[in-house]
Amino acid sequence: MTEPVLEIAGLTKEYPGSPPVRALDGIDLTIERGEAVAIIGPSGSGKSTLLHMMGTLDRPTSGSIAIAGRNLDGLSDDELSAVRSRHIGFVFQQFHLLPGYTALDNVADGLLYRGTPLEERRRLGRTALERVGLADRARHHAEKLSGGERQRVAVARALVGRPDIILADEPTGNLDSKMSDAVIELLSDLHRVGITLVVITHEPDIAHRFARTVELRDGRVVHDRSAA
Repeated sequence: MTEPVLEIAGLTKEYPGSPPVRALDGIDLTIERGEAVAIIGPSGSGKSTLLHMMGTLDRPTSGSIAIAGRNLDGLSDDELSAVRSRHIGFVFQQFHLLPGYTALDNVADGLLYRGTPLEERRRLGRTALERVGLADRARHHAEKLSGGERQRVAVARALVGRPDIILADEPTGNLDSKMSDAVIELLSDLHRVGITLVVITHEPDIAHRFARTVELRDGRVVHDRSAA
């Protein structure tokens, strides 16, 4: 039996206020290696907060998180950054590509924090661009690409470090329906070759394309179901 990629137990997140706002309220969630999971819920349900916790971008108020068997409790910011760079790939709604940089260098920059030499970063970047069908766009500047192509570059950047898990936060939010379908199909293709994937979405049509759906409301898991 494989070790889970992500284990969450009793996770809470509160933001100060009068009264405090509890964005997450006792989340228990395990993601097994090789799963494709959609996390769905309305605005304010806690989806993005949960992704930030899973991605070590923020710290919980209480509860525990383990990634690839390593418990994150008590780790320093530098140690969390190391976990993030080695184990997690991100795809965001806003792409977060650097203008004036080529697609290749945007992807290669995903390895900056590992200390990988430039030529090796670019070699791995070219391989990642090939996987997402953009080898012929490697030298194009990010701002010259279509929205769908930019999101594919973002997916390649998430892949380049061969992470244990890819977290995608509303990856189709800035795309039309045709480009949205293409990006979801790309993510599905990656899952079929073994990538562990978590997609945050508010769209049921997208969530239904994944084998497992976790629904959040008011910071709690209200449904966790797998396709028959």
